[in-house]
Amino acid sequence: MGEQHIERRARLAARIAAEGADALLVTRLVNVRYLTGLDSSNAALLVPAQGPAVLATDARYAGGAEAVCPELELIVERGTAGALTGRAAETGLTRLGFEPHDLTFERHAELAALDGRLTLVPLGQQVEALRLVKDEGEIAALAQACAITDRAFEAVLPLLAPGITEREIAVALERHMVDLGAHGVAFDSIVAAGPNGAVPHHHPGSYRVAAGDLVTMDFGALYDGYHADMTRTVAVGEPAGWQREIYELVRRAQQAAVEAAVPGAETRDVDAAARDMIAAAGHGAHFPHGLGHGVGLQIHEAPLMGYDKTGKLMDRVPITAEPGVYLAGRGGVRIEDTLVVRASGPEPLTKTTKELLVL
Repeated sequence: MGEQHIERRARLAARIAAEGADALLVTRLVNVRYLTGLDSSNAALLVPAQGPAVLATDARYAGGAEAVCPELELIVERGTAGALTGRAAETGLTRLGFEPHDLTFERHAELAALDGRLTLVPLGQQVEALRLVKDEGEIAALAQACAITDRAFEAVLPLLAPGITEREIAVALERHMVDLGAHGVAFDSIVAAGPNGAVPHHHPGSYRVAAGDLVTMDFGALYDGYHADMTRTVAVGEPAGWQREIYELVRRAQQAAVEAAVPGAETRDVDAAARDMIAAAGHGAHFPHGLGHGVGLQIHEAPLMGYDKTGKLMDRVPITAEPGVYLAGRGGVRIEDTLVVRASGPEPLTKTTKELLVL
């Protein structure tokens, strides 16, 4: 993706110039990866409004940096932000932008004291604004992560029977994702069975699935840095009437939200497409979280979709749609897909059936 990284830095440089800064010091590691391809635990990038960018990392990642982004000048220093701030001062820059959501107050004071000629100016989430809309290479990586997630779910279904624990299901999902080609798991898997299904972010434990339980599984594969996210709820044994009722409600609400996810749609309106349907059925208080979120190099990124969120969807923005109904002491249902907002209509990346599976 070398050409894409060069193009991303060029677009960022134009934004820096429009903000009246001479350069941006990128310290947030996920943003460094987005702009260079380098995945490390210690790196920073100096992106001037005009001229070539400079990358800094320590000796552990120098070889990787030379292989991944050989077009960049590389400074090998442990103190990456300080090294690049010094470089900015040496080259005559005076207004150095920084990422205020990443740089701590203490680190800001240290950098500001390095050279009196530099003025540090907060530039907001400039890189995140670029990351919002994905290119087709990013979408292809995300689609592969989602395909692995679908296949892992299918592989685990035969194991779901009375007596298996939530933790055993979670481990099986994660093992199958890696065996199927994932580079890791996108997040700690959620498996919530029986009454635990009423807790949206339940940690899988020693609870043993019983006949008549609903089992909610929220999990995803990591592939080439991109995160899949899918949730399915299944029934082990014949479900009760109330279980079928809330399942069908959540399924229809999720479908309504997916259909509303078009370019130009207000994020709160997409949330409302599901939330209003659930509220009309008398379960408004039982849907306590937002509809979904963006996905990409992070499992949770912009845009966020909820009744209190603002913003509009755009073409080529991957999001999740994950409404749920949670009944304390009884159980719950959540259904979630990763999809891409497209001008031609929503493109689902997770494709497992949403019909209620009775195992």
